[in-house]
Amino acid sequence: MKTAHLNTLKKLHILNDPIYGFITIPDTIVFKLVEDPFFQRLRRINQMGLSYLVYPGANHTRFHHALGCMFLMQKAVQVLRFKGVLISETEEEALYIAILLHDIGHGPFSHAMENSIVEGISHEEISLHFMELLNKKFNGRLTLAIQIFKGLHDKKFLCQLISGQLDMDRLDYLKRDSFYAGTPEGNINSERLITMLNVVDHELVVEEKGVYSIEKFIIARRFMYWQVYLHKTGIVAEQILVNILKRAKELIESGEELPATESLLYFLKNQIKNSDFDEKTLNLFSELDDYDIIASLKQWKNSKDFVLNNLSKRLLDRDLLKIKLKDKPFSKEFIEKKRNKLIKKYGLTSQEVKYFCFTGVITNLAYSDTKEKIKLLTQKGKIIDITDVSEQINSKALTKLVTKHYLCYPKSKD
Repeated sequence: MKTAHLNTLKKLHILNDPIYGFITIPDTIVFKLVEDPFFQRLRRINQMGLSYLVYPGANHTRFHHALGCMFLMQKAVQVLRFKGVLISETEEEALYIAILLHDIGHGPFSHAMENSIVEGISHEEISLHFMELLNKKFNGRLTLAIQIFKGLHDKKFLCQLISGQLDMDRLDYLKRDSFYAGTPEGNINSERLITMLNVVDHELVVEEKGVYSIEKFIIARRFMYWQVYLHKTGIVAEQILVNILKRAKELIESGEELPATESLLYFLKNQIKNSDFDEKTLNLFSELDDYDIIASLKQWKNSKDFVLNNLSKRLLDRDLLKIKLKDKPFSKEFIEKKRNKLIKKYGLTSQEVKYFCFTGVITNLAYSDTKEKIKLLTQKGKIIDITDVSEQINSKALTKLVTKHYLCYPKSKD
């Protein structure tokens, strides 16, 4: 029986990925983390939120993405060691753990939770809470991974591989998301980019011959943000979900009872901040996934509250609000005119109408050199900024922060 169990474990060490083919889980600790319920929850969190309402194929999960990142990290370690960069076995393990768990704190439909039922806490901070709890469970085995995740390791390149201009997170999600969305313009050659990496003075650099691959990467990133991640239909869908959750929270605070799962109700009933993420709260958060939200929407569409039932139906049926984008903010007079029409049409209060007619801002910056620059290693061993040799990356289209204002409101037929 013992031999049979060991054989089963060996079989489970290899996973088949549609992007990279076979992914090998490197060691026992990583395998145990993948098996942990906290990580298995990522199977039920969509990688691209509500983007499937625009791109029907975009149904892959955070689970896929995390494993893909770990695969690329294995490639990066292999390449850097081949070039003489010293990475100990302990550091290698920590890199795999940190990249595997980097997104473990994502809530249902990615970023919608961060803007509705939890306050002032990002998914990165929740990921850190998960990692610290898992560290207790695994007797301190994650300590170095947490240090790297927090950007506190002396070898800066270890931290840059987790979170930087060319981290394994970006190298996987661009390739993976473009594949599932069916947008080949966003595809990048992740493995070629990794083969161009090197380390000088404990910092990550790119060999000069990789400059064109970097240009392609940044252009692909710009395309994916405008065409996919910031697609106007995706924006309005996410904002409707944010408003649904805010309305549900508002109704519960006023004493109304709403049907929902125990974990979702906990976050709707309580004001949850970063300081509130104790072990109980974290365990309840770990029970939350996309299915909690969808199941709730299916019940809330029959609510007596007009705001909650109308918005829930809209999201379920993809009968979304209209969205307009402009380079400048919409005038207060224009917004008030739209809202007054809705107040008269539906008998809404001045507070309720803001759930149907609202504004917001989106920004996109393909390449920012203000925090951390992409550095090139020339054949003569000199370190230079990539903007010194790349006209494309120097262009305003790639280095200028672009801001757009949006206004959402019901279509005229509604």
